[in-house]
Amino acid sequence: MLVDPRHPFFRRLWVRVLCVLLPLAWAGVELAAGSPLWALLFAAAGLYLAVTLLVPRR
Repeated sequence: MLVDPRHPFFRRLWVRVLCVLLPLAWAGVELAAGSPLWALLFAAAGLYLAVTLLVPRR
């Protein structure tokens, strides 16, 4: 696991949401700048963080 969602840093919801939105927003910046590879990498990181930090676990 790359990111531990149980770490105290991720206890607050706004921190988890910000950690998801920042790489997704940067993917948009990279795509607008004409760098599709970097956009894909940042989008993948944002999606990974979304699944890890925002999807509830059983």
